[in-house]
Amino acid sequence: MSMKRTNVYADPEDLAIIKEAAKRRGISEAEIIRQGIHLAAMANRVWDEPLFSRTFEGPGRTPSKAEVRDAVVDAVRRETDPGTAS
Repeated sequence: MSMKRTNVYADPEDLAIIKEAAKRRGISEAEIIRQGIHLAAMANRVWDEPLFSRTFEGPGRTPSKAEVRDAVVDAVRRETDPGTAS
C-alpha cells in the first residue's frame, strides 16, 4: 500500500503517550499514528448502504422473550431445512 505524507498538529501530551506506547509495543510512533488515523477515518465514513436494509413487520410493540425465541427458532428451521414452509 502506498502512503502519502501529511503534517498534523498534535498535543504534546498525546505525543508523549504515543512515544511511550511505541517503545512499549516495539513499533514506530508513525504506526500508532497511522492506526489512529485509520480508526478516525472508519468512524467518520459514510457507507453506501444503510446498516439495516431490511424492514420487519410486527405488532408495533416490543416482543416478549418467548416471541423472540419462537421467531429465531422459525428462522433457524427455515435456514437449515429450505423445504419447511412458514
